Amino acid sequence: MGYSVQPEAIGSEPATRRRSAAMPALGARRAGLVTLALVIALTPLLLANDYFYNVAILVGLNAIVCVGLNLLIGYAGQISLGHAGFFGLGAYGAPPLAALLAATAGVGLLAFVVGRPILRLQGHYLAMATLGLGIIVAIAIANEEQFTGGPDGMPVPELTVFGFAVYGERVWYWVVGACLFAAVWLALNLVDSPRGRALRALHGSEVAAETVGIDATRQKLTIFVVSAMFAAFAGALTAFYSGFLTPAKASFMHSIELVTMVVFGGIASTWGALVGAALLTILPQALTVLQEYEMIVLGAVLMATMIFFPRGIVPTLAGLLVRRPETGAAHAAEEHRRR
Repeated sequence: MGYSVQPEAIGSEPATRRRSAAMPALGARRAGLVTLALVIALTPLLLANDYFYNVAILVGLNAIVCVGLNLLIGYAGQISLGHAGFFGLGAYGAPPLAALLAATAGVGLLAFVVGRPILRLQGHYLAMATLGLGIIVAIAIANEEQFTGGPDGMPVPELTVFGFAVYGERVWYWVVGACLFAAVWLALNLVDSPRGRALRALHGSEVAAETVGIDATRQKLTIFVVSAMFAAFAGALTAFYSGFLTPAKASFMHSIELVTMVVFGGIASTWGALVGAALLTILPQALTVLQEYEMIVLGAVLMATMIFFPRGIVPTLAGLLVRRPETGAAHAAEEHRRR
C-alpha cells in the first residue's frame, strides 16, 4: 500500500490549521538558508591563506555527505556503516565531468539494487549488512589495480566545465559552497514534504506508519538511494579537488567518521549534520598543536559532548533556547499571580 496524502477542502478548518502551523517552519527554513548563504559568502574574509581555504572546502565536502546521511539515520531511523563505500565509488568514477553525474547515478542504481534486501533488516542486523557492503566496496577498490590503482591510489585529472579548468582553493571554495547550499536546500525541502513526514512516522513506529498507508519498504529504499547519491556526489567532488585517490576514501573508519559527525551535531537535524561535520573537520586540525595528545583530547571532547549534549549539539542547544523563554514567562506569570 503506497503512501498518499488526501487533500482537504480549501478553507476547511484542518487544512487552514495545517497551513498556519507550516508557516513558522517555512519562515525558519528560509531564515536558515539565508544565514547559510551569508556564512558561505562571508567566510572567505576569515581565511588568511590556502591552508584555511582547504579546511573550509573539506568542511563543505563532509557536510554534503552528512546532510544526506542524516536523512537516512535521523529521519528514516536506518543506520548505515557503509556510506564511505558510496563515497569511494563516486570518487573513483569521477573523471571526466560527465562521469561525475554518471557515477552519482550509478551509485544511486547500486543503492536501489542492494537496498531492497538490506532495508528489510533492522537494528544491528541492518548495521552489519551495510558494514558488509562497505567492506566489499573497499576490498574491490583496493584489489582492482587496473581500474583504481590499488593500494597506491591513482591521480585524477582537473575538473573542466565547458572547457574551463576548475583549479585553486579559492575557486573550489565557491564550487563546494554552492553545492553545499544546494544539498541543504534539497534536504530541507524533502524533510518538510509529505515524504519527509512519512519518514518521521516510520522512525516513530514502522508498524503504526504502515497501518495508515505508508509503504515502509519504498520510503526507506528511496531515502537510502538519495543518501547514497549525496555521498557519491561529494566523493566525486573530492576526487576532482584533491587530484589523487586512495582506497582510504572507502574505508570502514571513514564510514565511522561520517556517522560520528551526524550524531555529534544532532540526529534528525539538517543543521546539526552541518555543524557536526564542520566541528569534527576543524577540531583535528586545531588540535595538531597538542601533538601526541591530539587524539586523547579529541576523544574527551566527543565523550563530554555525548554526556552533556545527549541529543547532539544543535538539538540540545535549540531545546535550551526554547525552554528559557517559556520558563521566564511562567516565572513572570507566577509572580503576577502571587501579587
